[in-house]
Amino acid sequence: MFHLLFACVCLSSTHQSPITANAFASLSTTLPLAKHGHIFYPSALHSSNVIPDSKESLDTNPSTKFGSPLSDSVKDLNRFAIGFLKGNLFDNIFSGEDRAYARFYALETIARVPYFSYLSVLHLYETLGKWRKAKYLKLHFAESWNEMHHLLIMEELGGNERFSDRFVAQHVAFGYFALVCFLYVVNPVEAYNLNQEVEQHAFATYDEYLKENAEMLKTKPAPKTAIDYYIEGDMYMFDEFQTECEMRRPEIKNLYDVFVAIRDDEMAHVKTMERLQTELDYSSINDGECLVPDSQN
Repeated sequence: MFHLLFACVCLSSTHQSPITANAFASLSTTLPLAKHGHIFYPSALHSSNVIPDSKESLDTNPSTKFGSPLSDSVKDLNRFAIGFLKGNLFDNIFSGEDRAYARFYALETIARVPYFSYLSVLHLYETLGKWRKAKYLKLHFAESWNEMHHLLIMEELGGNERFSDRFVAQHVAFGYFALVCFLYVVNPVEAYNLNQEVEQHAFATYDEYLKENAEMLKTKPAPKTAIDYYIEGDMYMFDEFQTECEMRRPEIKNLYDVFVAIRDDEMAHVKTMERLQTELDYSSINDGECLVPDSQN
């Protein structure tokens, strides 16, 4: 099934027309002006009638530098491919009342992989002197840091106890890493869009689990890993992957709160992936672009 996904997304990426700077810049000028969440728009683009002729203005985002916009049919194909794999792989392998934590373990093992792929390609571009924007290394590392703690939480809950579960998750993750590296080189927009669908499914999976098991989860204590990450840890990396001007501080009193926080993290990743497909640039709360109330500093 993974090979089917590989074929689908590779086929979709090769059907994208080669990017031209003006075409992609024209697309970006239809976006909202000034700021939107953490997104910062250069003043040269404040008028929708202005098409930037500066090469530097097109280099602020991997999507504008190396990518080309996706058609709706390609986005639909990505959505179908991820939904097909979820319905025919995860829903079958991890079915059963006692399989939730194993399912989440596998989900998090795979979900962190795209960020490793992005980092690998961006490091390669830096090494070759092709492109260097350190803020994207920081963003994607912060995302991988978040997903790693999701994984540690699931391991603390016992999700990785079975060898078969570890075998499936790790081997799918290995192949997925190579796939996303390839897509990110060919067209970062495709890589971001595919991961948007993965994170959207992760959000929906956690949301459904919370609705079905709320009372049970509220009676269980929060894992120590969750407390260390969401409450007692350094929140710099947590703030770094947020995509809106909002100082999120999850409340962790029990296992229910932990899954709420993880679910909301997945939606933050969805928003980031969606915006990186089109926006010219972004900045986090740590960069000082957001107005944060004094009470939250």
